[in-house]
Order: sequence, then C-alpha cells, then structure tokens
Amino acid sequence: MKLQLVYPLLIVIASSSYGILSTIIKVAMNNGFTSAQAVTSQYVVGFFLALILFIFTQRTLLRLNKSGILTIVLSGTFTATTGIVYGQSLNYLPASLAVVMLFQFTWIGMLIDCVIKKRFPSRPETISLVFLFLGTILAAGVVDVDLSNIPWQGWGLGLVSALSFAIFIQVNSREVQGMTTISRTLLMSLVAVTIISIFLTPEIIWDGTLLNTSLWKYGLILGLFGIILPIILFSIAVPKVGGGLSSILSAMELPVAVLAASIVLHEKVTLLQIFGIVLVLIGMILPTVLAQRKNRF
Repeated sequence: MKLQLVYPLLIVIASSSYGILSTIIKVAMNNGFTSAQAVTSQYVVGFFLALILFIFTQRTLLRLNKSGILTIVLSGTFTATTGIVYGQSLNYLPASLAVVMLFQFTWIGMLIDCVIKKRFPSRPETISLVFLFLGTILAAGVVDVDLSNIPWQGWGLGLVSALSFAIFIQVNSREVQGMTTISRTLLMSLVAVTIISIFLTPEIIWDGTLLNTSLWKYGLILGLFGIILPIILFSIAVPKVGGGLSSILSAMELPVAVLAASIVLHEKVTLLQIFGIVLVLIGMILPTVLAQRKNRF
C-alpha cells in the first residue's frame, strides 16, 4: 500500500513545483525582465540542466520506435504550448482568472481519459471534480471580480492552455519502452526549448541578456522547478497512476501558487481563499483515499 501511495505523492510534488513558477516570473518582471524573457530562460536553462544530468548519468541514447518518438515529441510540444498560451492569456485576463481558466484541465483531463478508455467517470472522481471546481474559484479570489469586460481572446487562450496541459498529462501517461527517465526528460526539454525559441525570445541567448544579467538566476529556479523536477516526476508517476487521477492530483499547483504569492509577493490571502484551498485539497485526496479503502476491503 505504501508503494501505491508513492506515485500519487510524486505527482503532488511535481504539480507543487509548477505552483511557484508564476511567483518567480512576477519577481523577474519586478526586476525589469519581461514574462517572455523569463519563460524563455526557464526552457533554455531547463534543457541545459537536463543535458548535464544526461551526460553524468548515461551519455548514450537508446533507439526509439515510432511510437516512442511520437510520445516524446508530443510531450515536449504540449509542455511548451502550455507555457506559451498561458503567458499570452495573461495579456487579457487578470492573473487570478487566468489561474482559474488553466485549472479547467482537471475536468478536461478527466474527460479525455474517459474518452480514451471508453468509460464514465467514477463516483469518487465526479465528487472530486465538484470540490476542485468550487475550490479553484474561491482559492483564486475571483468571486468579487468584474468579468463583464474580459475579452473573448482571454477566455479562449485560457481554455486552450487548460486543454494543452490536460493533453500533456495524458501523453505522459504512456510508457516509452527502453527509455530512461533522464533520457526522456532530455528529449522532451529539447523539443520544448525548440518550440519556445521559435515563438518567444531566443535572442536572450546570444545578446548577453541571459548570462550577463540576473536573468540566469531566475532561469535556474524556473528551469529546475518548471522543467527538470516536474518532467522527471511526471514521467515516473503518471504511467503508474493514470491520466484521470493525475489530472486531479495536479490541482495541488493552485494552493501552492496562492501560498507562494502570499509569502514572496506579500499578496493578501482571504479566509475565502483559504476555504477554497481546503476544498481543493479535499478534492485531490478523495479519490486516492477511497481507492485505498476499497482495496483494503
């Protein structure tokens, strides 16, 4: 039973690491960098960290079949598109509402998993999604926000970012035969940094912005917690847990994002937000607890 709990815990840790990214990006912006520069530094530094890990642990890549190559390419692609589209949504949405839109990946991921596996959501999963939906709205602090002037582009980009992240989790649920976790991380980060370099600001690499300013410090933190740690942990745990439950457990990103913003940026956290965080936590652990009780009996 302890081993069965390890994999959900790894997903919680991975999603928690994603939760601090928005705060680090805001800190970078407060120090004169753009969000595009911060996100680009995340993927560039993340790739080089993955390369260093690979060199010191393996050095040689195993040959992949077509299915393995497709899985790696899709995983890296949707890792990158999630970052790009979510960043663009912030141009139209308040940060709190953008988080709410991103977290629609919970029910989208569950829907995709049900379609792929030709099943209906279980009762615990349905109850969990209700808790997550209500908790997300409260925790993000959008109850008193005027939504009448939000442009349609914001809603659209927010939903696309949620869809992209949901697909990333589903694709990551596929095991790649003969591929180690470090090798998978290296190849996924290579695909991701290639896409990011096309659409954001690759010039930070050769114009000196990355190495000659403090941007590399933010890139190091973002690369570690936004690329290395989550990709490695997701690659290990999602194939064991499944895409549906992984989507639910990944909701841990929101409470961490709220708490990180409160501690580092000194943003006010209301009692309503705390209540929302509690609901998110209940929605996260409910399926795992009920599954453990069912297995016990």
